[in-house]
Parts: sequence; structure tokens; C-alpha cells
Amino acid sequence: MRHFMLQLSALMLTALPGVALAQKGMVMSLGKNEGQLSVIAWSGYLERGQSDKAYDWVSPFEKASGCKVSVKVAGSSDEMVSLMNQGGYDLVTASGDASLRLVAGGKVQPINIKLIPSYGTVNPKLQSAPWNTVAGVHYGVPYQWGPNVLLYSTKAFKTPPTSWAAVFKPQTLSDGKSNTGRIQAYYGPIYVADAALYLMKTQPALGIKNPYELSEAQYAAVLAVLKTQRTLIQRYWNDANVQVQDFTSEGVVASASWPFQVNTLKANKQAVASVIPVEGATGWADTTMMHVDAKHPNCAYRWMEYSLTPRVQGDVASWFGSLPAVAKGCAASSLLGKDGCATNGYAAFDKIYFWRTPTSKCAQGTCVPYSRWVSDFIAIQGGR
Repeated sequence: MRHFMLQLSALMLTALPGVALAQKGMVMSLGKNEGQLSVIAWSGYLERGQSDKAYDWVSPFEKASGCKVSVKVAGSSDEMVSLMNQGGYDLVTASGDASLRLVAGGKVQPINIKLIPSYGTVNPKLQSAPWNTVAGVHYGVPYQWGPNVLLYSTKAFKTPPTSWAAVFKPQTLSDGKSNTGRIQAYYGPIYVADAALYLMKTQPALGIKNPYELSEAQYAAVLAVLKTQRTLIQRYWNDANVQVQDFTSEGVVASASWPFQVNTLKANKQAVASVIPVEGATGWADTTMMHVDAKHPNCAYRWMEYSLTPRVQGDVASWFGSLPAVAKGCAASSLLGKDGCATNGYAAFDKIYFWRTPTSKCAQGTCVPYSRWVSDFIAIQGGR
């Protein structure tokens, strides 16, 4: 995948009590833990056994560190950015469609990986990725990643679909029924990239090289696909659990989805399966990032180190249906099991175009920025 660099002005940070800061705002040494830690996270990313006693990686950290963890669950990347802009939080588990916005907005601080001994165990492909590293400066610690798979009903699709056309083009399915009203799509504007990826492979004459870097002509073609898809949509989903219910009882038969929904539906004995189509897939690689004004930096750094523990990595992957940023996590969790990483799509890494925020400056010169993606996708959802 093509890397791009975002040019930033210098970050002006104020010193925090008990923490030595470098000129650019990087923590240089750790002091005594503050006793508290506030984290914005995706649902299921920080479990303390309340949902299932077997899934608890927060309590052991609290006991060992003395840092009491509070979690604010966010339902979207845009909500995470909004909460970080408001302030009052130490960490956020940001996906690539939020991370560079936080860096550019000066809301997160550089991370001193020398204070995180386990950083070297992270998958090398994630350590300096373009969604968490700018001009060689790290702005977070990789946490989990995963593909946006094509989830489908095996009753509606007698043979597995091989293309994203199943959710982008009107068609009669093998159960003899139209896909109209039986399709879902992700509600976030970053979903525009899914349609761009589909066209990148099926209409090469458009010249799309990166689904996050679109010229005006390419962008217009992508919007046309999304407008056609709008006529098929039952719902734009933003809640994984609601999507599970829609596949269970609302007649939905195909959608871009996460391994979490796939695993949950299978556990509930639903007739579903998933595939990464021939065009490939978009995906998310989430980074634990630290607020520029974090009040509990010592606890924050110790959480970031702890989060890379192989067993924690594996347990999170088991619960969320994601994949560990640390390869050893695939074998360290009895909850994930020996086949968990294979089931969740570990081998698909190189087929994934990971979420990143589109910018007006790009490899081909000028591209359509994310602000346009937001306004135009909202309009399409509204039927305009």
C-alpha cells in the first residue's frame, strides 16, 4: 500500500506534573502512577469481566499498577475525534480514519517508544504505519487490526460471493430473490473507500491507485456506485450488535462487516459465512494514542506497555473478533485458541487497504478531502 506523509506544524505542549518532556512534547521518563486512567475505546476493547468473567484484562492491570481505569465507549471514529477535542481523556483507541486527524489537530502527543519495552514485539508492518507515524515520529502504540469482510447468508448465497458486487449492484440471488432491501453498508463516510476499492479493481480505466486518494473524476464514479447501492440498502449500520440482530431476524443477507459480527452470528447458530472478495478489502488498524493534555501520563504509558502483553493481545482478539498487533498473541490466549488468528483473517494482512483520513494533497497531486466525503455520503444516505 502506498504511504503518504502529512506535513504538520510543531506541537506546542505544556509540561505535565511529574513527567519530563522533550522539546517536541515527548515524555522522556516516567514517575509515580497517578492512580487513574481515562480511555476512549471501541466497545469490547477494555473488558473487566462484567460481560463474561473469562474476559478480563483490565482488572489485572489495575491490581498491578494501582491505576483505576475508566472507559468511555465510542461508537464511531468521528465520536472519538469529538471527545478528544473536548479533552479530559488520557488515551483513545483510534482507527486510521481518526488518527491523523488527531495528529494534525494537535490533540495527541508523540510517544517515546523507549519507555515501551515491548514495542519491538509489534508486527513490523504496524510499527511505523502511515496512520500512526508522521515524519518518523510515533503517535501511538498499535493495539488491534482487522479486515472489513463481506458477511453473507449461506441461505441466500448457495455459493460464496466472490465480489463486492453482491452489495453494490442490483441482482437476483441464488434463493431467487432480489438483493433490494436485504443489503447493509457501514454508515461512516470512510465507507466511500469500499466503493473506491471495488472500482479500482473492476474499472481499472478510472486509474484509481489508492481508495483513499481520489481525483474529482474518480470520486464522481465512486459516488455513482454509492447512489445505486442506496436503492438496495435496508440500513446503514453503526452498531455491531444491531447488525447481528438484523441478520438474525430482519432479513439482511449481505453487508460489509467485522469478524466480531461473523463470530457472534456463528456462535448463535446462524447460517452465515464471510469472505474477502477478489477485489480485496478495506480494514482498520487501531492505535492507542495519548491526549496532548493527558492528566495521567504515567498510568497511560504503563497501560500502553501492558496492552502489548501477548495474552492480553490474544484475549482482546478473541472477544472482539480482531487480530493481535503482536504476533505472539495468536498463541498466548486460551480464549482465542490455536486457530483464532486464522479464523479472524490474519493471513489477509497484505490484501487490506487500512483506513486513513483522505486529504486534499496526495500522490497524484490534488484529491478530494475527507470533508467532502462526509457531506456527500450523508447526502446519499438521506436519498439526495
